[in-house]
Amino acid sequence: MEGIHPDNDSESMTEQHAQQRNEEQSSETEGQSPETEEVTDQIDVQNGADSVIAALETAGVNTTFGIQGGAIMPVFDALYHSNITHISMSHEQGAAHAADAYGIVSGKPGVAMATSGPGATNLVTGIADASMDSDPIIALTGQVTSDMVGNDAFQETDTIGITAPITKGNYFATDADTVGEDVSEAFGLAQEGRQGPTVVDLPKDVTQGDTDAEPVEPRAPATHDVPTAEADQETVDAAAEAIANANKPVILSGGGVVKGDASEEIRSFAIEHGIPVVTTMPGLGSFPEDHDLSLGMGGMHGTGTANMALTHADLLLGVGTRFDDRLTGDVKTFAPGAEIIHVDIDPAEISKNIRADYPLAGDAATVMQQIDAATTESPDAADWREQTDEWKRQYPMEYDAPEDRPVKPQFVVEALDEATPDDTIVATGVGQHQMWAAQYWTYREPRTWVSSNGLGTMGYGVPAAIGAKVAAPDTEVVAFEGDGSFLMTGQEISVAVREELDITVAILNNEYVGMIRQWQDAFYEERRYQSEWSWTPDFAKLAEAYGAQGLTAMSYEEVPEAIEAALEYDGPSVIDFHIDPEEDVYPMVPSGGANDQFALEEDHL
Repeated sequence: MEGIHPDNDSESMTEQHAQQRNEEQSSETEGQSPETEEVTDQIDVQNGADSVIAALETAGVNTTFGIQGGAIMPVFDALYHSNITHISMSHEQGAAHAADAYGIVSGKPGVAMATSGPGATNLVTGIADASMDSDPIIALTGQVTSDMVGNDAFQETDTIGITAPITKGNYFATDADTVGEDVSEAFGLAQEGRQGPTVVDLPKDVTQGDTDAEPVEPRAPATHDVPTAEADQETVDAAAEAIANANKPVILSGGGVVKGDASEEIRSFAIEHGIPVVTTMPGLGSFPEDHDLSLGMGGMHGTGTANMALTHADLLLGVGTRFDDRLTGDVKTFAPGAEIIHVDIDPAEISKNIRADYPLAGDAATVMQQIDAATTESPDAADWREQTDEWKRQYPMEYDAPEDRPVKPQFVVEALDEATPDDTIVATGVGQHQMWAAQYWTYREPRTWVSSNGLGTMGYGVPAAIGAKVAAPDTEVVAFEGDGSFLMTGQEISVAVREELDITVAILNNEYVGMIRQWQDAFYEERRYQSEWSWTPDFAKLAEAYGAQGLTAMSYEEVPEAIEAALEYDGPSVIDFHIDPEEDVYPMVPSGGANDQFALEEDHL
């Protein structure tokens, strides 16, 4: 998944433009002096903008996402002379989401670029999304000249003030000689420890200012507290003893397991000691769901098995999870009889929501290695495993699919899963379709679930699929969207067409803002106010207007045909699946409820 550029057989439009650019410059420099500008492996630093791009090159950046504009133009002009590939998006929010997904899939920070004012503010939703999910992105924003800052100049906004609450750190560049260091530091900070977004605001006079300062390697600021990789050994030993003495142990594998590349450690430890595994939604794929020890996803729309296990466990090993409210429900009822071992890179998360009996601050993979070395005996959990298997039989993830009813969305998800390779990357928007994608797709590998978990950003799916495909060009990418979610950022399909990205977008179209409608039915006496969207367009025709393949599936018979056509097509496809408009997402734990009091249908609420 670490490749950046598409295969030569499917060369993107951006790469074609870059090749043309290089050929033009080669022609221009033919017969001229050696001092004439030409594309090289490392940009020749002559001004602040060159230093910004050189800092990205030094950090190993191959791809950026964004939109041109007046205040950021010097940086784009420097990018012209770089070998970095730039993907121009249709909207800055799409650029932030694409960079976010690129970071999730590649494990390296994504880069988003936008101009001042509305360009910067349009990035804010994506930056906040990355902050909530601890995803590493670098946002480079143009700014008016330094002497105009504070004068309400054209396209001026206080980008630093706006983004301060939603970033690990942000920088206002003040000098052409140090702007490269600002970018390097922002890059280093974004990827160190608990990952997250950073912003560098770039006044136009700084990027146009003369300098020959060469950038440094990415590094976090000296004032940043570097987290320790290893946890306190005495606490590790005590936690290992608690695991060995447990009768009903559960591993809770969170998003930090994926980000910390600790999936193999979790898998081997669970299998060696026979401990069942629940994943959080950000942790999907961190443990293979086709393994007997997998209990599925826990939380509000988790499996009945997972939530029963969390409630009845006598020991919970939580790794890389912040125990957010969508997982825990009422914290007073969460794992009430369990001793809690909490492993997290960020000490601030430990005992923030759920009190830890064994706090283990450190890198997930390293701490799991410590725990594994210290755990010399397996817990006596045979009866417990039999109990979790009984819950699997008692609460299966099943659904009715009568032929005289519209297509069930669960069927669509399962059909796409069956038709695609095991390592397919799934991106989603937010809503009912996100939950069905989480519930009915079988995740076997890390970095295959790309979604807005914490902020819950509708419209995340299509631009995220673009970022994921750029990061992993040889891997199948499927995006699930709802009709409402797709309408927010669906214009990014034009980018997938231009860049010749072979992605499949599955719209689960119920002509509702589905999750809102479900809550209105359950908690607001079925007053479906402003959640009915019967005026949605013909999405297949809309896709064709953008240049993509547009398909429609209205019946069960048409579903496999549409999927086959989409997967065979060399380029982006959009399938408009017309699904049962009355279908709801279950199981469901009411907000603030106890995990073992989940509803299997509306009458249970």
